[in-house]
Amino acid sequence: MKYKILKAIDISGLNFLSPVVRLIAQEDPRKQLHEIGRFIIVPIVAFAAFLFLWSALAPKHRTKAGEVPTPGVVWDASKGVWLFHKRETAKADAYLMNSAERRKTLQQATTRLARLDALEAEANRQISDIKAASKEKFDAYVAPSKTAYDAKRAEFRTAKINRENSLKEKAALLATQGTDARIAYLARIRENAVTTEQEKEQLKLLKTTYTEAQTKTFPEVKKAQQAITKLAEERQFLSKYSEMLGAGSRESKTTESESLLAESKNKFLTATDGDFYRLGNTVVKSEDLLATTETSHYAKPWTLPKQIVRSLLCVFTGFLVASAIAIPIGILCGLSPTFMAAMTPFIALFKPVSPLVWLPIIMIIVGGFMPEPENHWLVKALDHVPILKNYKVDPMFLSSALTVALCSLWATLVNTALGVASIEKDHLNVAKVLRLGFTARLFKIVIPTALPLIFAGLRISLAVGWMVLVAAEILSTSQGIGKFVNDMYTNGSSESFAQMFVVVFIVGIIGMFLDRIMIIFQRLVSFDTAGSAI
Repeated sequence: MKYKILKAIDISGLNFLSPVVRLIAQEDPRKQLHEIGRFIIVPIVAFAAFLFLWSALAPKHRTKAGEVPTPGVVWDASKGVWLFHKRETAKADAYLMNSAERRKTLQQATTRLARLDALEAEANRQISDIKAASKEKFDAYVAPSKTAYDAKRAEFRTAKINRENSLKEKAALLATQGTDARIAYLARIRENAVTTEQEKEQLKLLKTTYTEAQTKTFPEVKKAQQAITKLAEERQFLSKYSEMLGAGSRESKTTESESLLAESKNKFLTATDGDFYRLGNTVVKSEDLLATTETSHYAKPWTLPKQIVRSLLCVFTGFLVASAIAIPIGILCGLSPTFMAAMTPFIALFKPVSPLVWLPIIMIIVGGFMPEPENHWLVKALDHVPILKNYKVDPMFLSSALTVALCSLWATLVNTALGVASIEKDHLNVAKVLRLGFTARLFKIVIPTALPLIFAGLRISLAVGWMVLVAAEILSTSQGIGKFVNDMYTNGSSESFAQMFVVVFIVGIIGMFLDRIMIIFQRLVSFDTAGSAI
C-alpha cells in the first residue's frame, strides 16, 4: 500500500507529501521529520510571514480606492463575491419555480424580511450607544475633523453659489459687449470650474481625515455600519427575490399572457364592427408574447464563478488550437533539418510578440469573417452545443482563444521538435530493417519516444495561455475573469479593489491546478522515475 501511495504522489507531482507517508510507515523517522520540516513547515511559515507583512503594511498605503486591503478584507470580499453569485442563482431558480414551491419559498423570504427591521434597528441602536458612551473620546478625536469638514463644506457651497450668481449677472451684460468680453467670460467660466474641482478635492481630503479618525476611534461603529450595509443589501435581494416568487415569476407571467391572449382573441372573434386589422394585430402580438414568456429565463448577470468557467473554456479552446498547430509542425521540424531551418525565422520573429499586439489584429480579422455574429453559422451552431450555449461564444471569445493559441504554441512546437530530433538513430535503423512505412514509424517510434518532451511543452503552453488569457479578456472586454477585473477597476471602490485581490488568488489557484494536471500527464508518459519539477 505504501508504494502504491508513493507512486500516486510521484505521478501527481506532490512529492512534498512523500515524507508524511514514509513517516507513517516508520521509515527512518528522523530523516522524514527533517524532510517534512523543509518541504511543508518552512513553506507554511513563509506564507504566514507573508500574510503578517501584508496585514501590517497594507493599511499604511492609501490609494484613490482607499487603503490597500488586508487579507481579512480580501477574505470578506471573496465571501461577498460568492454571496452575490448565490443570490443571483436563487433569483434565476425562483423565476422558474412552480406554484407550490413559490408559495413555500415566498413565505420564508417574507419572514426574513420582517426580521430585518428589528436587526437594522438594533445595529443603529448599537451605533448610538457607542457614540453616547464615548462622547469625550469623540469630542477629542473626531469632533475637530468633523467640524473642519462641515465648515469647509458650508464655505465652499456659499462660495460656489456666489461665483455662479456673479457669472449669471455678467452673462446678462454680454448681449451688448464685444468679442473680447465674451472670450474673457469663457475664461471666468473655466476658472470657476477649476476652482470647484479644487474645492471638491479639499473636501474629499477633509472627509477622509474625518472618516479615518472615526474608524480609528470607534472601530465598533465601522463594524456596525458594515452590518447595516449588509442588511440593506439583503433587504434589496429579498425584495427582488419576493417579486420573482410572486408576480414576476415565469408561471405568473405566463398566466397573465394567457389571459391577455384570451381577452384579445375574444374581442376579435366577437366584434361586429371596428378596426379588425388592429384587433388581429393585437391577437398576433399576444400569441408571440405568450410564446416568448413560456420559454423565457431570468436575465442573470455574469457572476465571477460563471466568468471563471467561460475563461477555462476559452483557454482550453486556445490550447487545443495551439496543440493542433504546434505538434504537427514540431514533428516535421524534428524529422527534417531543412524544414526546421525554414521555420526558425518564423519562430524567432513571432515568439516574442505580446498578446496585446496580437489581440487587436485578431479581433479585426475575426470581425471580417463575422460581420453579423448573431447570424453567422458558427455562432448558431455553437449555440446548440449543450455546455457552450450557456457561455456566449462570440467573436470576442474566439479572438481571445486565438490570441492564447498564438502566444502559447511556441513552447510545444520547440519541445516537440527537440523530442523528435533526439530520437536515437538505432531506433530508426531498426524500423528500416523491419521495413516499417512512414506512418508506422511515426506512430510506433517517433511520437511515443517524443511524448515526454511534447507534454513538457504542452505544460508550458497551458501555463502561458492561462497568463495571456486575462490580459486578452481585459482588452477585448470578453466575458471572463479579465472582464471582471476590468469592471472592478472601472468601479474604483474599496470593495472592488479587494475583489481584484480575490481574482489574483483565484487565477493563481486555478493555474496551480492546471499545472498539476499537466504534470500527471507528463509523468504518465515519462520513461524515467525522476521527480517532477515543482
